[in-house]
Amino acid sequence: MTIPPIETVRDDAPRILLLLGSAPDAVRCEPWPKQAFSRIVAINNAWRVRPDWDFLVHSGDFPSDRLPHDATLRQARIFSATQYVPAQNAFGGFVYAGATMALTAAYWTIHSQKPDVLAFLGCDMIYDRPDKTHFYGIGRPDPLRDDVTLRNLEAKSARLLVQALKHGCLCINLSDLPRSRLVFPRLAFDALGGLSLTRIAEMKADILGSLRLDKAEKAEEIEKDLGYFYEDGMYWNHLDEIDETFLADIDGLWMSAVEQRRAG
Repeated sequence: MTIPPIETVRDDAPRILLLLGSAPDAVRCEPWPKQAFSRIVAINNAWRVRPDWDFLVHSGDFPSDRLPHDATLRQARIFSATQYVPAQNAFGGFVYAGATMALTAAYWTIHSQKPDVLAFLGCDMIYDRPDKTHFYGIGRPDPLRDDVTLRNLEAKSARLLVQALKHGCLCINLSDLPRSRLVFPRLAFDALGGLSLTRIAEMKADILGSLRLDKAEKAEEIEKDLGYFYEDGMYWNHLDEIDETFLADIDGLWMSAVEQRRAG
């Protein structure tokens, strides 16, 4: 598995992007200054949290009446399946990456925006408040649906962590919730200002030192050998070709790759 060198540090400021989901705690970012981020990427309804988002990535079945009213004026900043399917394909496709928008939008952002840091908020995929699953009330817990690609969300986030590092991106979680399906390192918002390129390189090196890259490499080898790749993204038309036992084995390898870091 090839990880880009991290000891070479640029002279410019790091590109830190905020990926904003719709969990109730997403509203924590309302007072955060925009200049803390190079760009803000909102997922589905999260564009309603604050008005200064840069990109909106929404699912293919997202209701049109829930899009921003000025969608025609901001068309160049609103993206859906036409853009995110090729991006997710570049990272192996939906079956292995996981077909829920927090993951899909993350892969799109890494592919198209090439951030140094991708900071997640409102994407923990924990739904223990039945009275308010999302910041706007009760929504659909999409990641928990019965789907062959979403049997182990922690494993899918472990895969994303490694794939992001391969592309020079550090994934972090700004959540202050006690639980998360994301296995990324936690960081408080106030600490973002101290993330120089040198510090980011140190954090990447620390994470890489805790990973079992041999397990990650084995997972990638099995993914390629199985060939569960569907260019149009419509994996649900090929469920008879997909063996869930093999996918569970792959998930196990991704979890093994990050096990030491999680234990620490």
